[in-house]
Amino acid sequence: MPPEKEIWDEGLQSERTRLAWVRTAVALATGGLGAAGLSLRHGLPVPSVVAFALAALCGAVLLIRTGVRFRRVQEALHGGKPLNPGPDVLFAWLGTMCVVAGAITFVLAIR
Repeated sequence: MPPEKEIWDEGLQSERTRLAWVRTAVALATGGLGAAGLSLRHGLPVPSVVAFALAALCGAVLLIRTGVRFRRVQEALHGGKPLNPGPDVLFAWLGTMCVVAGAITFVLAIR
């Protein structure tokens, strides 16, 4: 068996990529929702609640787009086309920045 065949497992790359995106989306959605609820329950500033809620929203959008993203990755990998993550990277980045902003506001509020 040629060395390329030993390394290349057909089809599993896109499944692993899909799982990584789902992990990121679930972390953003559940973490953001939980943090927003805690912030709201303990009377923390509104910007903290809004930032965590936006992170949860970004995670939810990423979860909803899982099927579309998976099909695009499959087509790109099997068609020899370049991968184009599209708006998903923007939602992941925006959600992460919202978590950071919410955490900073949270820490400053409890000092």
